[in-house]
Amino acid sequence: MVTRALIRAHNLRFPFCPCNPTEFTPLDIAPSPKPSKSKLLFCSVSSSSMESPPEGYRRNVGICLINPSKKIFAASRLDIPNAWQMPQGGIDDNEDPRTAAIRELKEETGVTSAEILSEVPYWLTYDFPPEVREKLNKRWGSDWKGQAQKWFLLKFTGNDDEINLLGDGSEKPEFGEWSWMTPEQVTELAVDFKRPVYKEVLKAFESHFQHTKL
Repeated sequence: MVTRALIRAHNLRFPFCPCNPTEFTPLDIAPSPKPSKSKLLFCSVSSSSMESPPEGYRRNVGICLINPSKKIFAASRLDIPNAWQMPQGGIDDNEDPRTAAIRELKEETGVTSAEILSEVPYWLTYDFPPEVREKLNKRWGSDWKGQAQKWFLLKFTGNDDEINLLGDGSEKPEFGEWSWMTPEQVTELAVDFKRPVYKEVLKAFESHFQHTKL
């Protein structure tokens, strides 16, 4: 878990919001949710567009949740010390990625007050490092190389007290602390193997981050 000392060492300044003290069991990457009445604005990003994710990768959604100040929600993982990330999770069979994104946001953060602003119109992939691949595939009973993600930008329309890292109770908690961050902070605190995807996602949504430079 990221300590205040570590954050100061990174020269970052943002408020920490710990969840209720509870004994947690580490959790991997969960499935994700969707909004029904959202207007989707497709970002044009130069990358190979594909209608289906590549073979050998687990279908997954990523959620970039921003508040009215254009800061991004990020949380520290319970199972990877010092690693922070945006919400993400696997897509169920026959589940629409947008539905998965809304579901996953609720399961991981308790947030239901959000609407989709935009999405990256192609799949982004990252490979698991060998030790992570072995651990996750043993848990899932699969042999995925990594994850193929569909990313969505959501606007948070509620109050901060709606955020609850115990989620909606349907899954084990995955995060220990949360904060609103700049794109630079989100990228800096991400694990190495996710960082290239984060950079591309944040570049795709760049126009939505007011007064923020990548």
